Amino acid sequence: MSFKDLKIIKPLLKAIEASGYSEPTLVQQRAIPPVLEGRDVIVSAQTGTGKTAAFALPILQQLFDKQDAPKRGKKIRALVISPTRELAVQIQQNFKNYAQFSNLRSLVVFGGTSIEPQIDVLKKGVDILVATPGRLLDLHKQDYINLDHIETLVLDEADLMLAMGFIDDVKKIERLCPEEKQTLLFSATIPYKIEELAKTILKDPERIDVTPTKSVAQDVSQVLYYVPKRRKIELCLHLLRNEIKGNVLIFRRTKFGVNKLEQRLAENGYKVDSIHGDKNQSDRQTALNKFKNGYVKVLIATDVAARGIDINKLDNVFNFDMPNQAETYVHRIGRTGRAGNIGKAYSMCSADEKSYVKTIEQYINVQIPIETEHPYPLDPKAKPIVHKKKGSKYKKGRKSVASKKKKKRWY
Repeated sequence: MSFKDLKIIKPLLKAIEASGYSEPTLVQQRAIPPVLEGRDVIVSAQTGTGKTAAFALPILQQLFDKQDAPKRGKKIRALVISPTRELAVQIQQNFKNYAQFSNLRSLVVFGGTSIEPQIDVLKKGVDILVATPGRLLDLHKQDYINLDHIETLVLDEADLMLAMGFIDDVKKIERLCPEEKQTLLFSATIPYKIEELAKTILKDPERIDVTPTKSVAQDVSQVLYYVPKRRKIELCLHLLRNEIKGNVLIFRRTKFGVNKLEQRLAENGYKVDSIHGDKNQSDRQTALNKFKNGYVKVLIATDVAARGIDINKLDNVFNFDMPNQAETYVHRIGRTGRAGNIGKAYSMCSADEKSYVKTIEQYINVQIPIETEHPYPLDPKAKPIVHKKKGSKYKKGRKSVASKKKKKRWY
């Protein structure tokens, strides 16, 4: 799925591309359509899943037709309430980036800093206001903020606002806005009090849940690296040197791949062994025992050979090749993070494996965090390499040039 499929307008698509994003995350795929339809939504999603864009993009799109009001004639039509300054600043930066090809203006206001510069910008007029609750109520009391024209109200990190004691302020702000408005509530968890708040301020909301399902081990932290296929071995070595602590079980799709990687790691001084279908049972058991007892730190396996393996203290699982079955991914990463231990699951994805990632994320209901800071990033526009079979240079049923030359016939 692309942002185009979500019916996002061209100026925003251009801004998304300029920001370096190519495909919507799971929370964006699910939240943008109902928000564009004008529905109230409750979204349960962890931080780092791309939820800011899930509300920023549809809000900008809804306001796009009203962007040409003269600056002083601009009225605050969208209000985002955020519990912390840092988060508020980050949200406004997102609005700024996505609105770069429009005349829509946004502002962030928060306490702990001088109020005058914020008042100056408010007087000039803005379309979107991002605010922390205390400073917003301050400015409203002093008549610098008018909330009579609010069309969309966003409550971000609602559970954090509850924990920080802002819930009464939030209710007060909601009452200052018009009754006919769209309300979007985002929260990492939905405790009872947030549920109660939602009942009082949202009308027939659509519920979107992008928190992990129980099919994924809770004590496994996942991370995804996009990398060109030919650079996978270099990235694997880089991660083994700099990131991965403790022992690691590496999964490859084929026996040939297992052997190739084992050879390269051994050449680089790693104590490594492998298990795959061509090895007899006693060799597999020996390799496994060496790994369990710490004689080798790296074990490479195919899925078939890894069935039924039980390793109590496994620190890391490494998907060198992404599995084409979502169940296989869950099965693989579930081998770490057992019995109260914390495990880590690393995955590398090349251009031709992107569709597998999408399937896995839909299945486990989680957006796998992407790590972009590494030496071999994949170009977001990279397409899978297609190997074409070379056929005959002659068209079927045609004579060759030689046979076309006039020859003397015997008849």
